[in-house]
Amino acid sequence: MTAQYVLNYDSSLRPILVVEDNDMDIDFCVQAFDEHSIANPVIACRDGDEAIAFINTHGDPLDPQFPLLVLLDLRLPKVDGIEVLRHARKQANWQLVPIVVMTTSNDNGDVKVAYQEGANSYILKPVDFARFSEVVKYLKVYWILSNEAPFGPTGRG
Repeated sequence: MTAQYVLNYDSSLRPILVVEDNDMDIDFCVQAFDEHSIANPVIACRDGDEAIAFINTHGDPLDPQFPLLVLLDLRLPKVDGIEVLRHARKQANWQLVPIVVMTTSNDNGDVKVAYQEGANSYILKPVDFARFSEVVKYLKVYWILSNEAPFGPTGRG
């Protein structure tokens, strides 16, 4: 399987990369992004290998698939989220991409390692849609509307 668009594939905005193996959580993302009128395309990688391949393929900020934001689960098949995070942070341009860990793990060790490896934020993933949607609303306000992206909002400048 390879990374695929799951929302707004024809937008000229920079995409949001969702690295998540659970189809229900991807559906929650898509529904919540739609509910909060997030116009950015959403690209999903469903395991750590896919995410690393995506990072390796899309390392140029002028690439229209170079992401504005990454939502990264830690519990992934093949390669775990911490290894994906480490790999991303070893790539020059990916060092500047905001990576938000969204996971069910509230283990203090996971939180500490995620931040040590370069996560910009660590959020416990809500299990019901209403709370998940609320988290997405705050992600939109901060990371999409308020935060100044290092490569510009569209990837063209």
